[in-house]
Amino acid sequence: MRPVDEVARYLSPQRKVEIVQPPSGKEFDLSVVVPVEDLGELGGSPVADSGDGGGPAAERPSIWPHVEERITDLVQAHRSTIVFANSRRLAERLCNRLNEIAYERATGEALPEDHSPAELMAESGAAKGAPPVLARAHHGSVSKEQRAQVEEDLKAGRLPAVVATSSLELGIDMGAVDLVVQVESPPSVASGLQRVGRAGHQVGAVSTGVVFPKYRGDLVQAAVVTERMRTGSIESLRVPANPLDVLAQQLVAMVALDTWQVDDLLAVVRRAASFASLPESAFTAVLDMLAGRYPSDAFAELRPRVVWDRVAGTVTGRPGAQRLAVTSGGTIPDRGLFGVFLAGADPKKGGGRVGELDEEMVYESRIGDVFTLGTSSWRIEDITRDRVLVSPAPGVPGRLPFWKGDQLGRPLELGRALGAFLREVGALSPEDARVRLLAAGLDSWAADNVLSYLAEQREACGHIPDDRTIVVERFRDELGDWRVVVHSPFGAQVHAPWALALGARLTERYGMDAQVMHADDGIVLRLPDADLMGLDLLDQDPTEPAAEYDAEKAPIGAGDVAFDKGEVNQIVTDQVGGSALFASRFRECAARALLLPRRSPGKRTPLWQQRQRAAQLLEVASEYGSFPIVLEAVRECLQDVFDVPGLTELMGDIESRSVRLVEVTTPEPSPFARSLLFGYVAQFLYEGDSPLAERRAAALSLDSHLLAELLGQAELRELLDADVLAELEQELQWRTEDRRVKDSEGVADLLRLLGPLTEAELTERGAEPGWAAELASARRAIRVRIAGADHWAAIEDDRPPARRPRHGLAGGGSRSVHGAGQGPPRRPLGPLRPYAWPVHVRHRRRPLRSRRGGHGGRAATPRGERPCRTRRVPPRRHRPGVVRRRGPASAAPPLPGGPAA
Repeated sequence: MRPVDEVARYLSPQRKVEIVQPPSGKEFDLSVVVPVEDLGELGGSPVADSGDGGGPAAERPSIWPHVEERITDLVQAHRSTIVFANSRRLAERLCNRLNEIAYERATGEALPEDHSPAELMAESGAAKGAPPVLARAHHGSVSKEQRAQVEEDLKAGRLPAVVATSSLELGIDMGAVDLVVQVESPPSVASGLQRVGRAGHQVGAVSTGVVFPKYRGDLVQAAVVTERMRTGSIESLRVPANPLDVLAQQLVAMVALDTWQVDDLLAVVRRAASFASLPESAFTAVLDMLAGRYPSDAFAELRPRVVWDRVAGTVTGRPGAQRLAVTSGGTIPDRGLFGVFLAGADPKKGGGRVGELDEEMVYESRIGDVFTLGTSSWRIEDITRDRVLVSPAPGVPGRLPFWKGDQLGRPLELGRALGAFLREVGALSPEDARVRLLAAGLDSWAADNVLSYLAEQREACGHIPDDRTIVVERFRDELGDWRVVVHSPFGAQVHAPWALALGARLTERYGMDAQVMHADDGIVLRLPDADLMGLDLLDQDPTEPAAEYDAEKAPIGAGDVAFDKGEVNQIVTDQVGGSALFASRFRECAARALLLPRRSPGKRTPLWQQRQRAAQLLEVASEYGSFPIVLEAVRECLQDVFDVPGLTELMGDIESRSVRLVEVTTPEPSPFARSLLFGYVAQFLYEGDSPLAERRAAALSLDSHLLAELLGQAELRELLDADVLAELEQELQWRTEDRRVKDSEGVADLLRLLGPLTEAELTERGAEPGWAAELASARRAIRVRIAGADHWAAIEDDRPPARRPRHGLAGGGSRSVHGAGQGPPRRPLGPLRPYAWPVHVRHRRRPLRSRRGGHGGRAATPRGERPCRTRRVPPRRHRPGVVRRRGPASAAPPLPGGPAA
């Protein structure tokens, strides 16, 4: 690990730690293998596929047949092998293909092709149903029982190979492993060391690993990663600082069973390395949120989780806090995966679990379909709301599963190393460069591919992007629009915030929504071919000389992609709130903070419904700039996902000229640009239309009441039953038997939801006389005087942001509680409206007046329109038979086809 000081601080942030780090060496035998002579001109499969009727072999220009055949050779030449892939989907596909090749080699005949309808395959591939004689899959979506069996088979020598993801990187004894194969470049040097270290996992043994890159850009990163693996140059460790969502979860768990002093809570929290520098203001904000500071009438899960007595300085858990912490705790985000179980097995007894499937995969499946999971075929017998019931279908061809997930991308440290490698190799002569590449562990074909890749890039652009050169390449696409590619090796963690800032700049300057895509190797922008720069001749003064418009000049250049290092941080912070990344991270943070709890721990919560609930919560939380989970989501985006300090440092290097910007216009994409464009097409091919359509639909808003009058439609209130409305109002007012108050916590909820109530009104709803006084002694309720009568009000309503009794009722609260110098608001009855709206079913458009509050009939809002603007109350009365007044006259609108009322 590196740096060691950070590891020591994480283990004990408040005590002195003595670091013991004796020198130790580890020998690696690493090689980067390219199984074809030229990755730029791929031929067909090394094994001929006979055409129909014994015709000529079908040519399939792909790297995969060559990689699969070579991996099969390596597996069969060793006793035990682990093959690592960077995704579960690739692991399943590769594992099935290895078994098919082994079967064809053993029997001398090919497996029959599967001809499933294309519309049912979607993102899945097809498996031919080969028996798992060579390899089995091992990843997080395979059940732990299946994974344990795979591990035992490999250690016992019954299974030659395992195809795994990161599930086998750490903490599992796999016995004696002869070889590790990595398909694609490892995502980081640390990950590559952990994976290759599975081979030769004994003292003094040599760890042997082979890396198979997919394309030429991947080949360059593979060369850099393997070279740094030999020297142990892993990436620096970074501990998350002050994660407020985890803090909220831990606070609920701590006070669920015991009463804590606030100072003791803060002291214990600061003993953890992640919270050693936690500001007291952030700690107080989280406690405020958990104690019910924010209005739960807008979002139910904002109701209090703890009781915070600010006078005594104690925090206690409310009823249900323990269950909430146990059933909804954890830090791994819930992806809404479907559990896969054997039909007829009882999951409650711990048996019959096969694994997990992505909900999109399940949505595209039907009963009777066959799919592979863990290199075994399964037939779907039933699909319920939270699980898929299957039966074994050995030897039957089926679909290959897929899962959706995110990767952080290349870290800045590895990006700088990759750029330095490109600069060093690019400066050497071809002969010296080839020797340098062979010394890095590349085989002969791999070295030749790197040299030809760099030569073609230099010929196309004149420059190779490296750690000191950023190339801005411009060319036209098939429609004649401009594509601008920013070639940079610094990784997606730097390029993602850079792309956000670029999109904001183009929108501000030219008023267009630029399509921007980032990747590990750069940024791609698409710009329409239009007079975006104010080049329209009609906008020019006829007395001035006409500006020359060069149709071959791109709208933006290298100067437009650079930012002042002092402003980039603020630009990214302003823009991140409107990104899709922020929405997904907010959902995960809210779930960790127990604001999106699981109703039942044994049942699945669909991911699409989680997104809807999170969007509701975000709509409420966005009104409060100090809402802790909004701040945490922004912190996670800026610190954990984005590398904003790295981007700021890069912009400073550009300003100081230690990194230069070079712009070039090419007739067609360069070799480096082709790899980026492939990802660009994949992103916008499926996702480009949907957000645009949603934005256009969101811009359309109608006054439904005005539209009904225009179309001559009848009032819908006439269809409602008055008795049902009366029954509903009794239920909303907590006057029914099933909603009667049972304890003092119920009184606290009653005051929070219905507002100030008299002793008689509390008794009417089931409260005993001493319960309200008990809350008052605990500083959770206060007495307020309204229209000459004493009422009980919740203490939360006397703190920002609500202050409802004091603000809505002329000077109603205790001065010692409210604080001095705080006058009434501009709309005194505005804060009281949320109490009336959820619990009454009769609303009028005319101003709500407070005779009870002693305001002399003063209107809460001009013309009573404020609740209609917020759309929390429809602009009409709900009770049938009530006449809507227009001016001084009172007449019901005539119904279509009937007489006037």
